[in-house]
Amino acid sequence: MSTWQPSPQGLSDLLQLLREAINPSADGHNVQERLEYFNKIPDYNNYLVYILTQMPQEDQYIRSVAGLTLKNNIRSHFPTIPAEVLAYVKECCLVHIGDSGVGKPVSLVIAAIVARGNIQNWPQVLQVLLEKLDDPNPVLVENAFSTFQKICEDSSRDLDSVINGVKPLEYMIPKFIAFFDHPNPKVRLNAISCTSQFINLRSEPLMTRVNEFLVALFQRATDDDVEVRKAVCQSLVGLLEICPTVLLPHMPDLVDYMLFCTQSDDSDLALEACEFWLVFAEQDELRDNLRPFLHKVVPVLLAGMVYSEVDLMTLGGDEDDAHIADDEQDIKPRFHKATVVENELITKEEESSEKKKGLLDDDNSDLDDDEEDDDFDDFEDDEFYGEWNLRKCSAATLDVLCTSFETEVIHILIPLLKGELESGDWLHRECGILALGAAAEGGMQEIAPHLPELVPYLLNNLNDPKPLVRSITCWTLGRYCGWIVQSARQNPEARQHLLEPLTQILLQRILDNNKRVQEAACSSFSLLEEEAGADLIPYLQPILTTLCTAFTKYQHRNLLLLYDTVGTLADVVGETLNNPQYIDVIMPPLINKWQEISDDSTDLFPLLECLSSVTTALGKGFKPFAEPVYSRCVILVCKTLEECRLCSMDPTLEEPDKDFMIVALDLLSGIVQALNTDAEPLVASTNPPVVQLLSLCIQDEVAEVRQSTYALLGDLAISCFEHIRAVVPQFMPLLLQQIDPQAEHLSVCNNATWAAGEIALKWGAEIRDYVDPLLQRLFPLMVNPQIQRTLLENVAITIGRIGLVCPALVAPHLELFIQPWLNALTPIRDNEEKSSAFSGLCEMIKANPQGAVKEFPAFCTAVANYHTVSPALHEAFGNILLGYKNMFGEAQWQQGLTSMPQEVRAPLQERYGI
Repeated sequence: MSTWQPSPQGLSDLLQLLREAINPSADGHNVQERLEYFNKIPDYNNYLVYILTQMPQEDQYIRSVAGLTLKNNIRSHFPTIPAEVLAYVKECCLVHIGDSGVGKPVSLVIAAIVARGNIQNWPQVLQVLLEKLDDPNPVLVENAFSTFQKICEDSSRDLDSVINGVKPLEYMIPKFIAFFDHPNPKVRLNAISCTSQFINLRSEPLMTRVNEFLVALFQRATDDDVEVRKAVCQSLVGLLEICPTVLLPHMPDLVDYMLFCTQSDDSDLALEACEFWLVFAEQDELRDNLRPFLHKVVPVLLAGMVYSEVDLMTLGGDEDDAHIADDEQDIKPRFHKATVVENELITKEEESSEKKKGLLDDDNSDLDDDEEDDDFDDFEDDEFYGEWNLRKCSAATLDVLCTSFETEVIHILIPLLKGELESGDWLHRECGILALGAAAEGGMQEIAPHLPELVPYLLNNLNDPKPLVRSITCWTLGRYCGWIVQSARQNPEARQHLLEPLTQILLQRILDNNKRVQEAACSSFSLLEEEAGADLIPYLQPILTTLCTAFTKYQHRNLLLLYDTVGTLADVVGETLNNPQYIDVIMPPLINKWQEISDDSTDLFPLLECLSSVTTALGKGFKPFAEPVYSRCVILVCKTLEECRLCSMDPTLEEPDKDFMIVALDLLSGIVQALNTDAEPLVASTNPPVVQLLSLCIQDEVAEVRQSTYALLGDLAISCFEHIRAVVPQFMPLLLQQIDPQAEHLSVCNNATWAAGEIALKWGAEIRDYVDPLLQRLFPLMVNPQIQRTLLENVAITIGRIGLVCPALVAPHLELFIQPWLNALTPIRDNEEKSSAFSGLCEMIKANPQGAVKEFPAFCTAVANYHTVSPALHEAFGNILLGYKNMFGEAQWQQGLTSMPQEVRAPLQERYGI
């Protein structure tokens, strides 16, 4: 035993400080600072463990505070704790782990040492704890198991490794399982929890004993203690997810047990059991095993979706509350997503959903074509301000089941839904409406025949006196608005009886007097905007008037959502918004909010995103509002850059939030793009000069800053090239670095590629010195079939534009890239970008006709599918075709023409007379 003893004065001082720490009237910050100062004393932690373990005469709470302080010190300062101090702490804790009253803090200290110091450096603790499990003292056994539980939770991977030639779990797992039937429920609970920590790791010592584990779990399935039953359910869910085959032989009994637990009066137990169905439903390989039980599972899930009394008490909000200010804690932090330039390269089939600039995450999936259907996540986030619960889990599970099983689940669900929707109890009607929405994605085909009756029913429920019914009805209608829009496009009566009433009543709900209904209505209207697009143009005036009114009515949280709704509207109606009668409605509230929000408020993020969309839609119609908005964006960029400079000089300063700079750069880009050459006076008056800002931002370490900077650089090249001409040689080496086939941040690579193409068009032949370095980086991207579509299209456009201004330098490589080039650009919509790229291709073929011979049929297909052709490009196509006709000779030409499909041959003959 160590001979260390505390000094009486030091011990007295520390005890006094700990007493102050638990005194509510004390200055907490000052006490914390003084406690932190003690860490400079080498044996400070000896004092803490001494108070914790060897001063039973002291107040138990004081001793616990000493233990928690010691635990925090170990977690924060472990590398600096002297070895002899750590040895003393370990010794005291192991000796006194059975002390009543302070067992928990002692356990926390031991677990912290294991977590920070690694079990390899203290393997003895496991042997000591295992021995104490057999001690006749019940308090010692309970405390030892509590310690094990924390160690297994914090250090499971370390425990699953080999230490001194053996895996500790080889002797720990059997010991834990042996305690599943211990008379103390706390010990049983910890034993199950310890063992289940190793399911996700597929630890071999557990997997080899998994049947033994399963038998012991089943024996505890009817345990008197509900916490133990919850742990059993958690373990079974883990096994179903990680190694389901061990459960399959027991499935009929297991299903009945889990159904019973899902209907438990204990909401936590019911939730744990409901997780079983969600995991079951999400595993495609288990579909055949779940199918026989669907008729039992679906009704139980539906019952779980009815609001409980606890749900209703937690939610509140069953009244008019639109006038009550939000609790700021309910408002989620906002994060801006930087601009990804898409160059309007949209296939003809996707034209209705075109967006010039998309806001996408910047990681390796940031340019994915497919956006995940996240409207069910909207339900989870918006419909509940609280935690994951039985209702939410049941609805999510039903959603997955309908997607996985479609017809089978819908046939079970529809009769049940009929009863819920016709119920006189609003709670059951609300549940039915929720279930109808949850079934939408997977069950649309089966439910569609019923929608002509169901949609009017839902529209009627938008006026229900209960706010929770109105809000869930908004959400469910959002899930079906795609069907409503398609029906309206096919049938004028559906427009009159479905789309128009939906638009009208959702607008009413946007101005509801209940905040939850406002939120649900805004979310659903945004979905309607995305689905309906230009079909909403006839209703623009009432839509804008409603959204304008909402700006004066909404509290903080819903205002943030309102910006998204306005921005989405601007995206889908586009230049139609550039009408004085619309501008006079929507711009005043936006400018008012712009003036209200301070430069350091994150509320700027959604507002500036909204303004970017509105700016793009208005085009030159934004000009009257541009100057103050442009100037403030410049100020935001300058302010962030200055904060970065100061922070680099003084590491103690807090890092600035660069999202302010990113969102400002994006709006600057939007303004320049919208005003085009009319932006020249703004750019000319920028102080400091815009090129100075670009030169700093373009080298920023944060990828999203560079991403937004290249978007702005490209827009400046289009609209105000003379203002950047002098510094383009300075930017080109940096731009080249970002066009990287191995790029970690695809969106930066994408925007830099796009900017290079815009610069090429304006710089012309002066870009010649950079052509070879550009091509060295662009060609590997062009020929890579794994490259994401948007990036591939921008690469092809840029190669075409470089070929337009420097054909002699690009044409020799034509055979290398023409095949993937044509594949990328043939299907896209005819526009200026496509025109400039194909003009470049024609110049390259003129310089090197042999390089395109092998792909001549593909070239003909591209020309035949090009419908809106400028006169200059039409002439270029004709010259290329005539040139090849002369090269091949009449016989070979006619033979080639005959072999072409009629849909290619006919347009060529009709338009080009060949």
